[in-house]
Amino acid sequence: MLRDVAFWTMIFSGISLIMLFINVMWKRYIHLKSLEPGLDKEWVADCAHHGTASFKGSKVTLKNVRDFTWTNKRDHDSKWINTKVDLEDIVDVWFVIDHFHKIKGLAHTMLSFEFGDGQFITFSFETRREVGERYHPWNGLWRAYELYLLVATESDALHLRTNARKHKVHLFRVQTPPGKDKALFNALCDRLNSLAEKPEWYHTFGKTCTTSIVDQVNLITPGRIPRMWRTLLPGHSAKAAWKLKLIEDWGGYDSTIEASRVDQRANNWKGTEEYSRFIRAHLPPK
Repeated sequence: MLRDVAFWTMIFSGISLIMLFINVMWKRYIHLKSLEPGLDKEWVADCAHHGTASFKGSKVTLKNVRDFTWTNKRDHDSKWINTKVDLEDIVDVWFVIDHFHKIKGLAHTMLSFEFGDGQFITFSFETRREVGERYHPWNGLWRAYELYLLVATESDALHLRTNARKHKVHLFRVQTPPGKDKALFNALCDRLNSLAEKPEWYHTFGKTCTTSIVDQVNLITPGRIPRMWRTLLPGHSAKAAWKLKLIEDWGGYDSTIEASRVDQRANNWKGTEEYSRFIRAHLPPK
């Protein structure tokens, strides 16, 4: 008899705990659904402004391009600039992987456009953080951050990672069919304008640096990048890009990875040469 009572007590206790958990998660879900992303908040300095793009034929005017000079991973001289580029002047598109963590799968990805006039413009999908906030993947699951598309000079966005933060960074030349480089730049500019007008939430798995790039690529070439686990773990995205022939093959996968590393060379940069040219000097020619 006592065993039966203990058994049913355990069953009812278990059911009560499950119901309590469901109730808590439902309330959490309702709360999260009610949250709306914003544009007018007290943002940290490195995402204080949102870029925009305007078009006139093949000419694009970019406003609020970040052009910071980083002295270390926290300190910088702030500067936001406006610049003009010509889509007919695109020389190359570069895929950037920043391995910021010792866990191989954790990394940040970006796209950089090289122009014939010497400009290197980088697009980076990131979290837009408020003053006092720090990024954490767990918080990114619960509508803690707005999605931010940073447009920056490469001497800001890459130099921050190679020299100020001392991360391992790889730079791959993207293989683009004729006209697709312009289409990709246009798509990113459209996304830039969209987020500047109507903010969206960042999500650790569903709307990240890499998944956002994949969305833009598939927008101009439907199905070019299939759904795969490597897009959820950006540190493995180079293998996917290489297998899909999205990046140039520099003598096999291992050789491509070895050749693409630029942080070691970047750390020898003295500032007397143009940063972007300097870090590419050892890369295989087109």
